[in-house]
Amino acid sequence: MPFCRLPAWSAQPWFPKAAISAFPEAAMAFPHLQQPSFLLASLKADSINKPFAQRCQDLVKVIEDFPAKELHAIFPWLVESIFGSLDGVLVGWNLRCLQGRVNPVEYSIAMEFLDPSGPMMKLVYKLQAEDYNFDFPVSCLPGPVKASIQENVLPDSPLYHNKVQFSPTGGLGLNLALNPFEYYMFFFALSLISQKPMPMSLHVRTSDCAYFILVDRYLSWFLPTEGSVPPPLSSSPGGSSPSPAPRTPAMPFASYGLHTSLLKRHISHQTSVNADPASHEIWRSETLLQVFVEMWLHHYSLEMYQKMQSPHAKESFTPTEEHVLVVRLLLKHLHAFANSLKPDQASPSTHSHATSPLEEFKRAAVPRFVQQKLYVFLQHCFGHWPLDASFRAVLEMWLSYLQPWRYAPEKQAQSSDSQPRCVSEKWAPFIQENLLMYTKLFVSFLNRALRTDLVSPKNALMVFRVAKVFAQPNLTEMIQKGEQLFLEPELIIPHRQHRHFTVTSSFLSPWPPVVTDASFKVKSHVYSLEGQDCKYIPMFGPEVRTLVLRLAQLITQAKQTAKSISDQCAESPASHSFLSWLGFGTTDTNSCYPGNDLDEMGQDSVRKTDEYLEKALEYLRQIFRLNEAQLAQLTLALGNAQDENGKQQLPDCIVGEEGLILTPLGRYQIINGLRRFEIEYQGDLELQPIRSYEITSLVRALFRLSSAINRRFAGQMASLCSRNDFLGSFCRYHLTEPALSNRHLLSPVGRRQVSSPTRGPRLSLRFLGSYRTLLLLLMAFFVASLFCIGPLPCSLLLVLGYLLYAVAMTLLTERGKLHQL
Repeated sequence: MPFCRLPAWSAQPWFPKAAISAFPEAAMAFPHLQQPSFLLASLKADSINKPFAQRCQDLVKVIEDFPAKELHAIFPWLVESIFGSLDGVLVGWNLRCLQGRVNPVEYSIAMEFLDPSGPMMKLVYKLQAEDYNFDFPVSCLPGPVKASIQENVLPDSPLYHNKVQFSPTGGLGLNLALNPFEYYMFFFALSLISQKPMPMSLHVRTSDCAYFILVDRYLSWFLPTEGSVPPPLSSSPGGSSPSPAPRTPAMPFASYGLHTSLLKRHISHQTSVNADPASHEIWRSETLLQVFVEMWLHHYSLEMYQKMQSPHAKESFTPTEEHVLVVRLLLKHLHAFANSLKPDQASPSTHSHATSPLEEFKRAAVPRFVQQKLYVFLQHCFGHWPLDASFRAVLEMWLSYLQPWRYAPEKQAQSSDSQPRCVSEKWAPFIQENLLMYTKLFVSFLNRALRTDLVSPKNALMVFRVAKVFAQPNLTEMIQKGEQLFLEPELIIPHRQHRHFTVTSSFLSPWPPVVTDASFKVKSHVYSLEGQDCKYIPMFGPEVRTLVLRLAQLITQAKQTAKSISDQCAESPASHSFLSWLGFGTTDTNSCYPGNDLDEMGQDSVRKTDEYLEKALEYLRQIFRLNEAQLAQLTLALGNAQDENGKQQLPDCIVGEEGLILTPLGRYQIINGLRRFEIEYQGDLELQPIRSYEITSLVRALFRLSSAINRRFAGQMASLCSRNDFLGSFCRYHLTEPALSNRHLLSPVGRRQVSSPTRGPRLSLRFLGSYRTLLLLLMAFFVASLFCIGPLPCSLLLVLGYLLYAVAMTLLTERGKLHQL
């Protein structure tokens, strides 16, 4: 089973056939016994005793055989047992982890039971027809909605109108009176965020889970791109029944104009809504969309969004990657749903009273219900999401919303030469009415990109994806046109400041100038999201251009760093490490570049990083019309030149009184592994930390032995080293170490004279504690044994060979000193 076994009082429901047949007799024998409580108690007591498949089969029988009067008492418990409790303690069927390839039997049973045309939805419609209501705690709603209701202020969303059950004293005991369909969808949507996040050890692909696929099925069923919403299926054997509709529809379709009220309504002033009867056919579609948007996106109000700009702001809700992926699915389907309008219905100018409610709903779905809440949600994600590769989910959600043309039915196939398609002018109104989605969020992404390690292939891919989307032909021009419309002065329409920001065909029809109408739409969009006193930073202004140039600098820097890593890795890493271990190569652990995943991904990842960054830089040139001369100057100013060894220079610094001081760019370079200080041990070589290639106990024993010898023969070694003949040179080569003042000091802090401590001649045996030294000795003895040379003769040959090597090195050392003089 992919989900947890539940206790008897909360497990998946079933009902034995014997109890079904015996229930009426029991009710007649005990008139005082209420039937619903008996049914509920039986389900809770016996559900743990049968497997999941049998429980679902018995539950289907219960739904078919029992009337709505008896089923309404078990409905809340059944919904909770499927989707889990609102506090996250009970996981229910754990649909977020249920996958068809892992548990095919349970998966198929659950999907069939919860399908839009399945038994569970039949139960919903059965209860809906009888006008039952169920209490839903206000305390489990998203933060802004809960705070508004608790303050006796009616939320803006029509979803909550005529549903709040409040007490005169207020408090946390408020409830919503929901019909069965609303109650079911509230639980379904909230189970995505109320349950605990999946453990990192559990690798589950979100798109393969039952919950994700159910969301897709519900969207396809209730928000169809072709045809109309299928009518509810009747559970009665007599055939179809009239479509059950709520007694108070969610909102009248006559008010679907893009409306933002400037006056808050008191919660006690809930008025009944008398909608057109024709709207009853899509009340489920409207309810589903509003529930999904409210539960998944409405966690930050506009007031909270403004507070989020402060570094002291605290967030009470943090979305997960799974949550973002589901929201992206919703956005993609909404674009397909809205774009499924016929060409003669898509334009507001063709609006007439003959338009069907579904067509009117398609036109208003995104701007009326989604735009504002999505913008605030994205702003929070861009500002608070960790600077790691998981941000890719947020990025793709944002890019999906920015490209509705990808989900239009008339979209063209990609050209054979892989050139991006030109964005049609028909999308100009969408871009203008979502200007902040393109411009301000692009600036937010720039600020994130400037703080990430672009050497990482995953981060480089994200920069490439954004640059590629914004570089689509004609998109940049339409964004610039939108900014011009926002920045143009208001001179044509008098007294506009006294009107509400309302955009409907009837409201705008008396205003003939088309450009002015478009300008008003852009201004109303910006002011409704950012406030009348907002400071708008143009995307193609000097401030953003400076950020783009900084990003171009870092892209060039990251490309050179990736190339440097690639050159190092190309020199046969395996053999290089082996020779290093044997002592024929460097053992410097500081030669690697920390902070990125290139060493884990290999040469292919280095190639991809370079390709992503190269294309991203080219796209940025196209978007902001950068020229090669500018980029060449910036690259030179950044100091990307390499020294003669092919290593990067020191991090960016300025000269201070105490030496070099890191600049913000230098700190960025160190944090992301782009540059580093070459640091080596400058103290007593005998006292340096024990290395990973040394035997700890043997090094310590050899140190004690050499210290004893040095104390015992200190005078004799000093006299030998003071001789001016060959013997003195030979002893100095072995018994003295280079003075600290003669070493290459790499510290960037000043050029002060460092006094070197005077150390007399001494013997060092530490080299014998190295694994590679012992391995070389063993190999020498093994090779000698192949030639029938015993251990003692082999030792004498090794000593003789070393003496010849030492004599040669002594002569070369003395000759070098003479040349220096």
